[in-house]
Amino acid sequence: MNTLLFLGNLGTGEIIIIAIVVLLLFGGRKIPELMKGLGKGIKNFKEGVKGIEDDIDGNDTPKKD
Repeated sequence: MNTLLFLGNLGTGEIIIIAIVVLLLFGGRKIPELMKGLGKGIKNFKEGVKGIEDDIDGNDTPKKD
């Protein structure tokens, strides 16, 4: 059973309806900004998890940017 609990059984039709509602609520100009912010948040989260994993493993080498 590989379904996410909060999504239930969403089909293609439901996803399209949700996308249309989001487009109507936020408009076409706001959606790229929202996705950019979401991407940055996910990136920061992954970096934080990686930092914690490095601390647990004992790797104290600084990360290069």
